[in-house]
Amino acid sequence: MPSRRAAVVAPTLDASPYAPDAQHPVRVRARRLAASTRIAPHSHPWAQVAYSSAGVLRVTAGQHTYIVPPSRAVWIPPGIEHVVTVVEDAELRTLYLHVPRGRAGPAPLGAAVGATADWARCRVLEVSPLLRELVDQLAELPRPAQAEREGLCAALAQDELLRAQPVALGVGLPADKRLRALCEAVLDDPARHATLPGWAAESGASVRTVARLFRQELGTTFAAWRQQVLLAKALSMAARKRPMAHIAAELGYASASAFSAMVRRSVGVSPSRFFAAA
Repeated sequence: MPSRRAAVVAPTLDASPYAPDAQHPVRVRARRLAASTRIAPHSHPWAQVAYSSAGVLRVTAGQHTYIVPPSRAVWIPPGIEHVVTVVEDAELRTLYLHVPRGRAGPAPLGAAVGATADWARCRVLEVSPLLRELVDQLAELPRPAQAEREGLCAALAQDELLRAQPVALGVGLPADKRLRALCEAVLDDPARHATLPGWAAESGASVRTVARLFRQELGTTFAAWRQQVLLAKALSMAARKRPMAHIAAELGYASASAFSAMVRRSVGVSPSRFFAAA
């Protein structure tokens, strides 16, 4: 069966009506995008928070890629080039935030909650029910918006972002072009080969060369890196309420127990506890 060709969507440009400024510090864009849609690489002078209210996204920003289920969002600082790929049909919600000079992250409401966080780096955040509702409200406000209501919702949304818990999700990506292509292939279909020799043969490089590049570029082994990819994929499937046996089979494990053993070795707890905590 031929693979589904990705539809490339142009990014939102600076001149768009969604560009935030001091008077409108938070803009929200809501879009329904089909699976395999890819928003071309771009950057902009404002910060961005990307998440889907339904469906799964893959966000590549800087030297990391993030597989993002609906309960998570990716914070992208100003000026960082990023690509958004829709893994399955998604209701994309994008927050564009005005970040004045001298401030790294969202504006605090009252006490500077989260002021010590490293907002200059990409990070994965929890999406609380309150933040989800605020985003939907901002997306539905008419233009020109109701200024008072927009200001209140924008201020509370930024404060909610500051209070959002960070989540340790993210897979490192190399600078080396040949290794980057191999890593992208693993991200697209991690179960196609279970071991490094299969991936190395597909890339046209020797096992020794690929193993050396992983150590040099990412400071880890291929097996450990692929394990993080599998865990991220498992999280996205668990968020969609897939049964454990289905997740195990889709990721190439012979049984649910074999998959459970991998999770326990990786994170020290059972899959049910890992998915609940993450």
